[in-house]
Amino acid sequence: MKPSNPANDNLIDQTIRLWQPRLGRNLSREDARQIAENVTGFFATLAKWSRAEMSAAVNDNNLQPKASEKEDEKRSGETIEQGERGRSRP
Repeated sequence: MKPSNPANDNLIDQTIRLWQPRLGRNLSREDARQIAENVTGFFATLAKWSRAEMSAAVNDNNLQPKASEKEDEKRSGETIEQGERGRSRP
């Protein structure tokens, strides 16, 4: 059995105080640990989905560059070509 630490003990105590009245029954410390683990997993999944949606939205926006970005890319290419013409090669 893994030794407990004060942070985990506090989380379990708070979980019992929050959920026991809502469930209308006594909760064991193991019940509270499982509830905390499940709630943590639920929000981790929501965060993962949110990151995936934001990433997809960024990728979708990057597929079609704006007109100003096209001009920037064109100017950037011209600058590189001008710089290469000015160099002497051995």
